[in-house]
Amino acid sequence: MRQTDKVAVWGRKPVAKRGAFVADLFKRPLVTVEDAFLRSVLTGRQGAAPMGLVVDDIGVYFDTTRPSQLDALLKQAAKLTGEELKLAENQMNHMVGLKLSKYNDFTHSVSDLPDNFVLVVDQTIDDASVLMGGANAASFAQMLASAKAENPDRKILIKTHPETMGGQRNGYFSQYDCDGQVGLVTGKLAPADLFEQASKVYCVTSQMGLEAIFAGHRPIVFGQPFYAGLGLSDDRNPDCDRGMTLSPAQVFWATHLQYSKWYDPYFDRAAGFLTAADILHAHARQHRDNEFTAVCLGMRLWKRGFLSRFLSCGRGAPLFYDDAIKAVEAASIEEGRVLVWAGRETEELAKDCALWEVPLIRVEDGFLRSAGLGAQLVAPTSLAFDDSGIYYDPTRPSQLERIINQTAGLSDIDRARARAIRKRIVALKMTKYNVGAASIKLPAFAGQQIILVPGQVEDDASILKGAGQIKTNLGLLRAVRNNFPSAYIVFKPHPDVEAGLRAGAVDIKQALNYADIVAADSNMADLLDQVDHVATITSLAGFEALLRGKSVTCYGSPFYSGWGLTDDKRRDISRRKAHPDIEALVHACLIDYPRYWDPMSGDPCPVEVILERYERGQMQVKTGAMVRILAKLQGLFASYAHLWR
Repeated sequence: MRQTDKVAVWGRKPVAKRGAFVADLFKRPLVTVEDAFLRSVLTGRQGAAPMGLVVDDIGVYFDTTRPSQLDALLKQAAKLTGEELKLAENQMNHMVGLKLSKYNDFTHSVSDLPDNFVLVVDQTIDDASVLMGGANAASFAQMLASAKAENPDRKILIKTHPETMGGQRNGYFSQYDCDGQVGLVTGKLAPADLFEQASKVYCVTSQMGLEAIFAGHRPIVFGQPFYAGLGLSDDRNPDCDRGMTLSPAQVFWATHLQYSKWYDPYFDRAAGFLTAADILHAHARQHRDNEFTAVCLGMRLWKRGFLSRFLSCGRGAPLFYDDAIKAVEAASIEEGRVLVWAGRETEELAKDCALWEVPLIRVEDGFLRSAGLGAQLVAPTSLAFDDSGIYYDPTRPSQLERIINQTAGLSDIDRARARAIRKRIVALKMTKYNVGAASIKLPAFAGQQIILVPGQVEDDASILKGAGQIKTNLGLLRAVRNNFPSAYIVFKPHPDVEAGLRAGAVDIKQALNYADIVAADSNMADLLDQVDHVATITSLAGFEALLRGKSVTCYGSPFYSGWGLTDDKRRDISRRKAHPDIEALVHACLIDYPRYWDPMSGDPCPVEVILERYERGQMQVKTGAMVRILAKLQGLFASYAHLWR
């Protein structure tokens, strides 16, 4: 071995003794590696890789019988400046707001929880954190007995460990510990939701005790975990006193911002905590949203390949049907849900789903879709799944409306993230489809207002649902010229229309009766940079203009109108009560509403991954006849996935 070599072992498993022997034999430093405090969705025994690691060349955090690097970091945390403390507190609150835990295989359904129950946290038998945290089986028995004695009139719920729920390891408690007062938590409930409704939290050495502290609890602790003895817990073990008092944010700074090392799996590099948290949240959301079998109705053949990848879950691949009755019946049998492309939803389908008590989810492209047209069979990198309506239909509520109406409470971190995303989209000149290479210099007079009129697909659902009296591209041009008689008007035909794939073509001579120029096959981002104003019916170009600080007039009711950010020619929609600024709108539309998939790995991802893939030229544009045939063949095989599920 070289003089600079070290010996690394994983945790304190029995095999680690071999590493310790080798380190002692060759007089080399021993380094302990362990999972970080946010690990994954599923457990390691279920094959999930960790989002981060701790690497400790002194000891390891859960072994409180001897020192570790975390001890030194906790002492440093006591000396944080006000600015450092505020930063740590903001990031801690961000994690709590995302409802992240060490393991994240859970739902957010808490309807069956009793009010003000007492939460008792179980662990796996003889786990190293128990044995090296001053505890044993008697500690768990004492914890449950104390919880019952101290709360005789309250329901007690035992939260079992994820590996116990998965059948991989036994816990200290089972159904035999239940009685009229004590029950087991059934279902995959998020610790954050349990903390929200629990009146007290009892634990031995579980990390859930630390998470309870971050959520505002003062847990009652029966072992000697690293977070005990800091003034944040009710310590029943007399040997816990560390001789210092810290705030939750100070502990978070030590554990999550310093001790843990985070990883970005998309670009194979180290990451900061916020990046890791957003990645884990994307994975957890995907896992949670795909918990139930997806029964896809009427999906075109070429779409079935990517939908099969996006919607597969523990129960298997999605099912595809062209018959609505069969789809609803299958969803009822599978205890799943029906997914339909939003424009293909019918009243009969909605009634059948309601009758069979089957959830109906509308699917549509996200706002950063791809580098290429859907009509040319280019798969999307983002989709919206809406259980209320769909974003382009103002005649009824949608999940996006609900999200925008709740944006008033965005944190500083949420706002900073939205601001960074908006800035990067503008810098990268990104739009929904990212097509059209030609850059046109607009020859307007100096000081003349330049107005962009984006063409739309005239039979598109957003026009059919969201248009007012003006429903055609020619009608829009006429109205804009009437309202802005001295402006320099630029008409940009829709890419699908230019490609001859959709309806809405306008004769150039007719267009030039109202427009000063027809910007055919042009780059939308370049045009937006040059114009002062956008006038549209419901085009996404209006939203893209808002991102760039341009003013927008809406003759229809797109999803971004009615919030006080646009000049609206139609009456207000009473459901749209919030008054978001552009950062809040960006957060709702580009972070909270859509789901994204990395075009390289196929894994769920945050929107920032899509931006970097675009910057690197890795959006995987697919064109040509052979690719079209391949896409349909992939969809055909996906249609029969249920045969080998």
